Amino acid sequence: MAQFFDVHPDNPQPRLLKQAAQLLHGGGVVAVPTDSSYALVCHLDDKAAADRLRQIRRVDEKHHLTLLCRDLSELASYARVDNRQYRLLKSATPGAYTFILEATKEVPRRVSHPQRKTIGLRVPEHRTLQALLELHGAPLLATTLIPPDETEPLNDPHEIRERFEHQVAAVIAAGACPDQPTSVIDLTPMGTGEDAVVLREGRGDLGRLGLSA
Repeated sequence: MAQFFDVHPDNPQPRLLKQAAQLLHGGGVVAVPTDSSYALVCHLDDKAAADRLRQIRRVDEKHHLTLLCRDLSELASYARVDNRQYRLLKSATPGAYTFILEATKEVPRRVSHPQRKTIGLRVPEHRTLQALLELHGAPLLATTLIPPDETEPLNDPHEIRERFEHQVAAVIAAGACPDQPTSVIDLTPMGTGEDAVVLREGRGDLGRLGLSA
């Protein structure tokens, strides 16, 4: 039975988030709010938890998982970033963007894309999620909470608990999330002097980055 942590959206209670962080450290998969939609997250270094996260979504190893980071200092440990890429990242974080970057050796093989050796990275702008990342003390592995055989993410924490109460360790409820996906931007071409490529236009404002779809 999933635990249900009902937190204040502006001032989330640390004691509740500490309990959620303990579940993550213990190998649990947790449903969390983000600045785009609800997501499933787990400990980056826990293979069994990562496998369970994929099983819940019913996606294979070719499906890009995302690392949720507190800030760019964490991001640099997991992705190769040159000065041009860093300037773009700095202008966009925190925010509702997912960036595709070349993965470093710090990223477990099961997390990076098996053919491209890339990783999706996010620095979310959501108080509850930022507080959870702070208490967890490390990036979290994440995927948008889209039920199997459906196309839209879930946005109601009570519905999430009802549908996944036997599959996740906990649901963190902080109200409804913006029902719009992140903008996804591939920065890997910038490593060879080309321009970033917009893979999906979403909630993140492309104009803020000087890009267009």
